[in-house]
Parts: sequence; structure tokens; C-alpha cells
Amino acid sequence: MILAIARRAAIFVVSGAVASVAVFLFMAVLPGDPAQVALGINATPELIARTRAEFGTDRPLATQYFDWIGGVLTGDFGRSYVTRDLIGPQLADRLGVTLWLVGTAMVIALVIAVPLGSFAAVRHRKLSGTVISGVSQLGVAVPAFLAGILLVQVFAVQWRLLPSGGWTPPDQDFGGFLRGLTLPALALGLVQGAVLTRYVRSAVLDTLREDYLRTARAKGLRPGQALVRHGLRNAAVPVVTVLGLQLTTLLIGAVVVERVFVLPGLGSMLLDSVAARDLLTVQGIVLVLVIAALLVNFLVDLLYTVIDPRLRRS
Repeated sequence: MILAIARRAAIFVVSGAVASVAVFLFMAVLPGDPAQVALGINATPELIARTRAEFGTDRPLATQYFDWIGGVLTGDFGRSYVTRDLIGPQLADRLGVTLWLVGTAMVIALVIAVPLGSFAAVRHRKLSGTVISGVSQLGVAVPAFLAGILLVQVFAVQWRLLPSGGWTPPDQDFGGFLRGLTLPALALGLVQGAVLTRYVRSAVLDTLREDYLRTARAKGLRPGQALVRHGLRNAAVPVVTVLGLQLTTLLIGAVVVERVFVLPGLGSMLLDSVAARDLLTVQGIVLVLVIAALLVNFLVDLLYTVIDPRLRRS
């Protein structure tokens, strides 16, 4: 097991290194000169040359990459081309907001998907199971930003129960933090909950057809009891795979939802940096998102060995 963990950790490190090169090269080949963008169209050639030297963009690409990645490994993402502020502290603050949003949304999705998906599988020949399956299919087709707009219209505009946007740090006002987080987390969590419900239903249905569950029911257990005692652990293996993919989807979906609810997360920072053509900041944000996706896949691989003892023995 230790060897398997070490092998997966090595794959994670190599994948992260390759991803950093890909992100850097992608940003390097984009048209436009950061110095020209920062100074404006009326800047003199001498001033542009000095600014390029200040930014370090006049050096060879290999030198630029190793200086950048060396700083990233120590937490130094450089300074913004536009504002000249340090990027690292901004990334840390914005990442905290995004993690709160994504983590809460995933909890909401699991609270919805696991019981409803299991119930729909056990009752798949009944009207109640069919209704849950149909509603989840409808939920899959709803974009997260549309769900957010509808939630704002109902809970913020009509009923005035929750704020329509804004962010309050939890250490300043925890009640205000919860109120501000509720609608965006629901917008993400309800949509992802519908997606996960479909996969949970499919996984549980496959498990219900296994011989060992038929044996458990033959010994007197009801279908629900047999599923809880013997089936959910095996059904969790394919669901964990989808869960990892959905976590990555939540990170991407948070970009739009943060804009809808005016949250100061990574998504809003990314859109603002793209609009300002602040390529170094965009480069750092994209790298953080890619590493987060790789880390999720790494953790999912480790979780397999916890859920399925057969993988530990192999």
C-alpha cells in the first residue's frame, strides 16, 4: 500500500511539473506585450524597454520559467503587471473564499445525492423513484449561473431572506458569512447534487443486482437494510470517481457563480485579470486551479484503497 501511495504521489508531482510548463508556455505565446499593455499606447520605446527589463520579459523563456516556478515553490508568484501588488497574498485570500464556496456546495450535493439516489434505486419500479429520477434529470440541464439568478430572485428580491451578493469573512461576522454563502453554495450544490443523484442511482442499482445482496435479502433483510449493511461500500467506488470529477467541475463553475454573487474568489480574480490583460496573475491563478484538479484526482486514488480492501491487497 505504501508503494502504491508513493507511486501515485510521484505521478502527481510529475503531472504538476508538466502542467506548470504547459501553463507557462500557453501564456508566453499569447499575443501582446505586458510592458506595452501596462504603459499604454503612448509609451516611448525606451520606457517600454525598461519596463520589460523590470518585468523580466526580455530574458529567454527558459530563464523566465525557472525564475517563476522557483518563486511559486516558495509562495512567491511575482508582482502584478498592472497593479504591481504581490500576487501570492491575493491568491491566498481569494482561494480561501473559493474553497469555502466549493466545499459547502459539495456537502450540499452529497446530502442531496446519497439519500435521494439510493432511494430512487431501491424504488426504481415505483412512482416515487421515477419522480426523483426525472427531477434529477431536469436539474442536470440547469446551469449553475441560472440557478443562482433564480435563487436571488426568490430569496433575495421577493422574500428578502438572504443577501443577493457580497462576502463577509467568517472571523468578522459568522452570521453574515453564512447568509452570504448560502445562495451561491446552493446554486452550485443543487446542480451538482442532481448530477450526483443520477450516478448514485446507477451505482446502487448495479449493486442491488449482485448475488450477495440477493443472499442477504433471502436471509430476511429488506432491500434497504441489505443495501445499507452490505451494498453502499461497493456502490461508493464508482461514485467516488464521479465525485472527483465533480469537484473539478465545481472549481470551474465557481468562476461564474462568484461573478453572479459578487464574491471575491479566484473566479472573480481570474476574470478581472483577463480583462486587464494581467498575464502573470492569470498564469498564477490557472496554475493553482490545475494543481487543485490534480490534487483532487490524487486524493480520489487514495480514497479507493480506503473504500475497497481488494485494492489494498493487490
